[in-house]
Amino acid sequence: MSDTGDFEDVLHAVGPRLRLLRQQRGTTLAELAEETGISVSTLSRLEAGQRRPTLELLLPLARAHQVPLDELVDAPPTGDPRVQLRSFERNGAAYLPLTRRPGGLQAYKIVYPPHFPGREPTPEDQRVHEGYDWIYVLQGRLRLVLGEHDFVLEPGEVAEFDTRTPHWMGNPGDRPAEVIGLFGPQGERLHVRARPRAGT
Repeated sequence: MSDTGDFEDVLHAVGPRLRLLRQQRGTTLAELAEETGISVSTLSRLEAGQRRPTLELLLPLARAHQVPLDELVDAPPTGDPRVQLRSFERNGAAYLPLTRRPGGLQAYKIVYPPHFPGREPTPEDQRVHEGYDWIYVLQGRLRLVLGEHDFVLEPGEVAEFDTRTPHWMGNPGDRPAEVIGLFGPQGERLHVRARPRAGT
């Protein structure tokens, strides 16, 4: 197949992908139109493959669906259940997405390098944001500073907490810490299951 044919196939797949993303979010065309400033008729034609996708249209749609732009134009066929893993780095830790559903619960494998970040956390390092986190340690050790509490989680231990509580995570060990993280919308009250650090 020619490069032109491949390009046309990619463009043809954008419409069904846009429809799937919108349906997964439970959003109507009218709601998406209000969110993006794109008319309902244009959105409908895009999803039906009757309108050629342009960067001007895809950028606001990628923002609305909370997905990278390349996922709109280069993702696997929508019937393919396999998650295409593309790792990225954030604040020195490696993140490997385990889900591709936009919005809602997100799952990641996170790898913190040894002695990350290499210094003691300060109160300014503790982040606060909307959401709810579940953390499961696969290997290594994960230090979790949660408000006034300081914990070290070992393999097999779990912590879950409301992210409106100031929090910080790091790796106090000599080997990488591998963690499964589930990040969800605002949740219920704080629950933590971990052993406190000695002396705290």
